[in-house]
Amino acid sequence: MPVSAAGFSLPEILIALAISSVLLLGAARFLPALQREALRGAQKITLEEEIWQRAFTVAKHLQRAGYCRESCGGEGLTIGRQGACVLVRWGAERTGFRLQELALETLRGATRCEGKGWERMTDPQAIVIEQFQVQRHNLVGFAPLLTVRLRGFSRSDSRERAAAEYSVTGFNL
Repeated sequence: MPVSAAGFSLPEILIALAISSVLLLGAARFLPALQREALRGAQKITLEEEIWQRAFTVAKHLQRAGYCRESCGGEGLTIGRQGACVLVRWGAERTGFRLQELALETLRGATRCEGKGWERMTDPQAIVIEQFQVQRHNLVGFAPLLTVRLRGFSRSDSRERAAAEYSVTGFNL
């Protein structure tokens, strides 16, 4: 009983293998570049989130500056070092923020911009903070506007830079 053979011939299989090999080599070259770009994108997002999170943290303290149930006794907000250091007082809380050695630092109970005991809010091995500045804008007939500017870059790739500028109203000042 004759069996009719259906299928691919040897030359057809060899041609299919050659085409598949070329496609796989192309994909193998493309994959590392795709992975590199995905990693860079993730690093940029992480950097931007870190910068914005720190800006929001400082701004939240600025917004509370000067709030007291009773008499605070003293200034609610002190800006020093041309804006690179800010001391905030609300209630019994005192908190300071400053730029020091390419890192953003904070200190609870801070009474001046100098001294020891400040803790780093950012890791200079991962992120370099190039600018931290707080500005107070006094508006006639309104509460002052306080603006936080923060700019930095990733230590692993200095081309990846991020900046944040956030303003709040100092209702209690």
